[in-house]
Amino acid sequence: MSTTLTDTPARPATSYPTPARPDDDRFVPLAREIGEVAARHAADHDRDASFVAEAYEAMRELGYLALAVPEELGGLGASLRQVCYAQAELARHDGATALAQAMHQYLTLMQGYRRRAGAPDAEGVLRRIADEGIVIATSGGSDWLWPTTIATPVSENGEPPTAYRISGRKAFCSQSPGATVVATCAVVGEPGPDAEVIHFSVPFAAEGVSLVETWDTLGMRGTASHDVVMEDVLVPADKIAGRRPYGEFGGPLAAAALHFAPVVASAYYGIAAGARDAAVAAAAGGSRGPAPLGDLVRVQRQVGLMDATLRVSWWALMGAVDELGDGYTAGPETLNTVMVAKRQVVLGAIEVVNLAMDTLGGRSFFRRSPLERAFRDVRAGTFHPFTPENTLAYAGKLALGLSGASE
Repeated sequence: MSTTLTDTPARPATSYPTPARPDDDRFVPLAREIGEVAARHAADHDRDASFVAEAYEAMRELGYLALAVPEELGGLGASLRQVCYAQAELARHDGATALAQAMHQYLTLMQGYRRRAGAPDAEGVLRRIADEGIVIATSGGSDWLWPTTIATPVSENGEPPTAYRISGRKAFCSQSPGATVVATCAVVGEPGPDAEVIHFSVPFAAEGVSLVETWDTLGMRGTASHDVVMEDVLVPADKIAGRRPYGEFGGPLAAAALHFAPVVASAYYGIAAGARDAAVAAAAGGSRGPAPLGDLVRVQRQVGLMDATLRVSWWALMGAVDELGDGYTAGPETLNTVMVAKRQVVLGAIEVVNLAMDTLGGRSFFRRSPLERAFRDVRAGTFHPFTPENTLAYAGKLALGLSGASE
């Protein structure tokens, strides 16, 4: 007997990126276990703008903090590709938890990159993540190319500086209540075209470091992305991890952004996939008048469009990761590759969440709906550098033979 489309069994009511390689989803069950913990507390943290502490406790217990630390250094050994799969799963359960943890995961991946490039301090950082469970936060979204935090050299008799005194304020420091150190930067002396920017990390326990609870936002409220204030904090000169010209997209920032883009994009994909799943489950069990909601052609098309958008977004992201290859370096072309993919994922995620809400109609507008929080959380994706518009400007500059980072 011939098989028709109507004879084909219905798809499961979940949307998950099909692994292209045998071990792509190796760490997804671990992320799911943590995500289930996060989901139980997500609404409370969203309401109170409080930190997702329970999920971080689970991460510490289950070894997730060392997800991207090489196995020979005591970690789980996840590749960039595997981190993306795990983070997408985590975000299905709670976007704020996934975004907060994305900051630690991308910085861990960057330390692995620095280790492969011969940075002498990188292995020590990776071992501390695995052995001590340190959590790395970042201020990268607050001062970007032009930091206002000032680094004053400490030197004697005209000798090279032995240390720097750091003073300033950093915003958007996600997961700061649960972090051990903050990776940040400062301009040496007065800001200006001839100034130098130094990159370094400061322990939250260091003298002169304080946390100011400023995070009261539309979405991603559980990330607790508060301000970090540094007042005359001493950083030894041998702890400077990198240097670049003020206002220019130098090596340290490019290496950070290269790992940031795919990991953060995975979080927004996961939020959208979770919204899609919630909408499909509700449509399959709901009704509109005498007919099941899922029998409506409008709903069928919306679900199809959600799935198509999710698949294309994931293909873009995994295609970008594959294009990097194993021996990638941080440069304009590789950065453009991951930023274009992030743009596709973020805009696609917003579209999918909008479609999920349209599918269910007014019931998705209630605060008790998981789609309401997804609607707010997913919009944060447009603010991360590079923004969607600046990504296009950067791609255009490269195509035209111009240089310089997007603002």
